[in-house]
Amino acid sequence: MPTSRVDVATEHASRYLQQLCKHWAHKFPVEFDPTHGTIDLTLGRTVMDADAAALHITVSTDGADSIERLESVVADHIKRFAFREELTFEWKQA
Repeated sequence: MPTSRVDVATEHASRYLQQLCKHWAHKFPVEFDPTHGTIDLTLGRTVMDADAAALHITVSTDGADSIERLESVVADHIKRFAFREELTFEWKQA
């Protein structure tokens, strides 16, 4: 199963985790609390952990051709929530 990880430096990690989970909860299976969230999208699974310094994200898919798409979808949504700050996503595929 192709997997990719990123650590996004931000003081607002918990806020973005919760916003993304709430945003997708009406369409996909979602579980979350202020420090951990999972989203089972059609493209694959997103797991997030928040601490005081960063949002840690792992995405995984069934198909190798979908991993970059899932990275992009997750990053683009979080960037929209974080319009007041510039976030950097440097994905590392496992």
